[in-house]
Amino acid sequence: MILAAGRGKRMRPLTDVTPKPLLEVGGRPLLVHHIEALAAAGFHDIVINVAWLGRRIVDDIGDGERFGVRIRYSDEGETGLETGGGIFRALPLLGDGPFVVVNGDVWTDYPFERLPGRLDGLAHLVLVDNPAHNPGGDFGLSGSRVINEAPRRLTFSGIGVYRAGLFAGASDGVFPLAPLLRDAARRGAASGEHYRGAWDDVGTPERLEALNEAVAAGRAGDGQ
Repeated sequence: MILAAGRGKRMRPLTDVTPKPLLEVGGRPLLVHHIEALAAAGFHDIVINVAWLGRRIVDDIGDGERFGVRIRYSDEGETGLETGGGIFRALPLLGDGPFVVVNGDVWTDYPFERLPGRLDGLAHLVLVDNPAHNPGGDFGLSGSRVINEAPRRLTFSGIGVYRAGLFAGASDGVFPLAPLLRDAARRGAASGEHYRGAWDDVGTPERLEALNEAVAAGRAGDGQ
C-alpha cells in the first residue's frame, strides 16, 4: 500500500493544484518512483489511498498495467483519514498476510525485496538516520527489536510491514498510525532495521528543490 491521501499543507502552494505524491523528483512523480521500485522487487498488487485531488492520482496513474502491476484505490473522500485510518479502511483490499506500506511523500532507493515476508510480531519498521527536521528520532533498536526509548533513536522512514492484527480494536475513522506502532514496540511486537541508503522526506518546497538538485548532480540514489 502506498499512502497518498495527505493534503500536503506544508508543500503549498504546489499542492493546491497537484497532489503531493505527484510532485516530481528527477522528472518522475514520487508515486511512480515507488510503483516502479515495488514492481522491480516483485510486488504485483498495490493499493493506493486517495483523498485531496484524488481524481488526479487515479487519472495519472491508472490501473497499473503500464507498470506491470495491478493498482486498486481506497477513496477516503476529500479530507482523508490520516495514516492509521487510511490503512484500516484499506484492510479488505490488502489480503490476509503481512503487507507493505510506504509513505507516498518520501523518496528513497530502499530495495523493497529485502523486506521480510514473515513477521514474528505485528510490524517491521525501516528506520533511517535522523534528518535535520527530526533530530530526536522516533524509535530505537535493540538488536532487531524496535523500542520506544533508547540512548540513540532513529527516524521512522515511512516504510513498514504490518499485520492486520496491529489494528485490532480500531474502528473506521480518522486516526494516526504512530500510537499503534509505539504500542507494538512497547509490547515487543515490532522488529526493525537501520537503512543507511538514500532517503528523503519531501515535506516542504525547499526540500523538494534541494532533492531535485541533488539527483540532477548525482549526489543521491536513483530512487529505484
